Parts: sequence; structure tokens; C-alpha cells
Amino acid sequence: MNDVLPSSPSRRSLLQAGSLALLLGTQQIARGATILAVRVWPAPEYSRVTLESDTPLVAKQFFIASPPRLAVDIEGIDLNPALRELVAKVRADDPNIASIRVGQNSPNVVRLVLDLKQKASPQVFTLAPVAAYKHRLVFDLYPEKAVDPLETLITERLLDTGSGSASAPTQAAAPAPDLLGDLIAQHSQGNAAARPKPSTPTAVPPPPTVIAQAPPPPPAPKAPPRPTTNTATARQTDRIIIVALDPGHGGEDPGAIGPGGTREKDVVLKVAHLLRDRINSAEINGSPMRAFLTRDGDYFVPLGTRVEKARRVQADLFVSIHADAFTTPQASGASVFALSQGGASSTAARWLANKENQADMVGGLNVGSQQDKQVQRALLDMSTTAQINDSLKLGGALLGEIGGMAKLHKPRVEQAGFAVLKAPDIPSVLVETAFISNPGEEAKLRSTAYQTQLADALMRGIRGYFAKNPPLARSRAV
Repeated sequence: MNDVLPSSPSRRSLLQAGSLALLLGTQQIARGATILAVRVWPAPEYSRVTLESDTPLVAKQFFIASPPRLAVDIEGIDLNPALRELVAKVRADDPNIASIRVGQNSPNVVRLVLDLKQKASPQVFTLAPVAAYKHRLVFDLYPEKAVDPLETLITERLLDTGSGSASAPTQAAAPAPDLLGDLIAQHSQGNAAARPKPSTPTAVPPPPTVIAQAPPPPPAPKAPPRPTTNTATARQTDRIIIVALDPGHGGEDPGAIGPGGTREKDVVLKVAHLLRDRINSAEINGSPMRAFLTRDGDYFVPLGTRVEKARRVQADLFVSIHADAFTTPQASGASVFALSQGGASSTAARWLANKENQADMVGGLNVGSQQDKQVQRALLDMSTTAQINDSLKLGGALLGEIGGMAKLHKPRVEQAGFAVLKAPDIPSVLVETAFISNPGEEAKLRSTAYQTQLADALMRGIRGYFAKNPPLARSRAV
């Protein structure tokens, strides 16, 4: 980053450059790479911007802390309609990106400026062609203060029970202890180390020559104040039973696509939302239940991060939800899988595990990130015999209930080396709800009635598992 940046252009040269860019036809858009598509994926955990091109893009990034923004110079291209589309793709509810500006900074160099709503730790990296994608240049904007999933989960629970109200009664003798804060402190010591680090800028670029810019969105609503609790309230939620729900794929990774265009990532998220509603309104032996989603929207989550997130909230169960696909439309039926320390229980199980384990390549894992490297290393040998045995019991309970409302592909729980099931201390299963590659089952998966039946069956299976295997004691009492 020792290059000398060009000085700010005069008003006349700015207008000339803008006129030239607007007069360029589609036949003379790019001298090097051609931008094929641009995408923006907002999420509370991070927001992603993706540029897809026919050849690799060369970029230099500069992060400016105040006001927070990321500037990226892309070399070898000129401003084109696809890049201008980025301006309108930023949603007002994006928690991280306020707006995107694009401009022709100099001949053959386009500058993007991502104006941020909060301080961030940006990651900029490239991805080689895979699946349906060509070359991708990716910008991931992580909040400097990472979202704490356990704090969010328990706060939601307290608000649901009405104990988080600011007007809640408190003991007169002394101020109530901050039990929620104490709880979070016990379980978030690794947050700072796991947070991605921003690149160190060596120069601050001048403002870009703006060709297109959208009006800034209205300010995001302020987050509600953190609820306070007292001792009496704490006793009411003495043990929260947490079920981690893992809707497969998301964002850049659509998962399997049915003959009618149904995307796996969309269907499984709907089923997860229905199951979440059932879990959040249920209790086990007087203890409230709470569902935690590894993704609650259309964005990519690496396989290892899914496992890590479930462990951070100390989940009692982990249920990954998918929709199967095969090379022929005849395959049909639902399946349930547990982890295998050895070989797969069938050739089909091994094939499916290999396919699902490739999700990181399609979704866009930043292999250069220290955080991602650590998570991947931790997944190498995390399985235990006890966890697998409990997973088989959970899988059997779910399979029995699913078999009562849908056709089963196999009458038993199968096993294979699914990366997403490798939490050593959480019973974990992967549910293939149906074959989305089968036209008849694709139609069912799109049906609200079938999605509701699936959610009901999974809820009955979870209850059935806990009836024979009471949840273990945890130290996360609120």
C-alpha cells in the first residue's frame, strides 16, 4: 500500500470523466475483466458484497475509521452498468452498510466506497470458479463488536416472559445484580480472539469521483435497552433448554435446486422458522425451551462456524435441516443422518456427505482468515463415541415421527462424515426433509401444509428424545 494516490480531480475533469463514462456503450465497458453480476447479502453477523467476473479481479482496499468506510480500487476495468447496480442493492435495513458509491477513479481503475453504519473489521478476498460461479471478489464487513448469540438468545427469552421490562419490580433492599451480564461474561471470553482482524491501511484515499449514488437510508432504529433481572425473575428461567437449528446453505450457496426452480436454502429456512416457533412456545419438565438459528436469513455461514455458534450458546441439541437431491428424479423420501467416526453406512450416505461438505467452497469461505483456519482445524477430530450414540437416539426419535407423515428413504438413521455434525458435546443430526430433485417432492416442499407437518413431526421427535434422555445440567441459568 505504498502507492501514491492521485490527487483530488478538479470540477472540470470530474465532469469530463463522468460524461465519458456515461457515453461509453456496452461494447466498450471493460478493457480487462467483465463484471457478470453483483450481489449484496446483509446479516446481523456480517454483510457481504460480491462481484463476479469472467477473469480474476485485482483490487486494493483502504479502510477509513472515521467515519467508517471501506474504499476498494479495482484495476483493469471501467465503470459499467453492472457496477452501478450496486448502489440500488443496499437495503435500508442492512445493519452494516449504509450506502455504496461507485466512480471512475482513474483510467482503468474503478473505486467502490462502502459507507458503514458502525465500526467494522473488513475482509477482502478472491474466490476461484466453483459450481455455477466464475471468479468472485468478496468484501465481508464484520461489526467491530461481534454479536453475542448467547446474550441475544437469553435477552429474547426474558423479553418474551415480560421480565425484561424496564418497569419490572426490583427488590427494595438493594439494587438487583446484573445476572444477565454475569452470565454473558462467563461465555464470551473468546469473542475478541475469534473476531476477524481488519487490514492495516497505509494510506487514506481521496474521495472518489462519484458517478452514481443513492440517497442515504433512514437511520436504523435504536436497539432496545438490555433487560435487567432480579433474583425472583432468575428463578423463573433457571434452566433454558436450547435447540440449535441449522438451515443448510444460504447466501452465495443456494444448495440443491429442484426442476421447478425451488432453492434448498429457501425451503429449509421456512421449515426452521416454523420449528423455531414451536420450540419457543414449549417447555420440558417446566424448563423453557429456546431455538437458536445458525442463520436467520439468506446469507452464507461456513460449516465450522455453524458448529462453533451452537457450542457458544451451549446448545442441548443440534438439528441441521436440508433438502436432498440426486442425479435422477426418481429418488424420494426423507432421511436422518448422524456422524460416523469411521466409514459411511452406505455409498449414498458417503456421496451426500461429500456433497454437503463442499458448501464452504460454493458459499465462499475466506481460507486466508485466521478465524476460519482455527475453526477448520478444530473440526478435524471433534467427534466422540458418546456424542454419536446420543445423536443416533435423537435421529431415531426424529425419524420415527417423520415416518408417520412422509415417505422415508431409509428406515434407519444413517451415518457419514458430515462436517456440520462434529460438535463433541452436542447430540447432532442432519435431516434431509425430502428429495427436492423429485418433482413430486419438490411440490410438497414448497407447500406450507407440508412444511407445517414437517415442523410438527420434528417437534414431536425432539420431545420424544427428551422424554427418554432428560437434558443435562448446564451453568447458563439466568
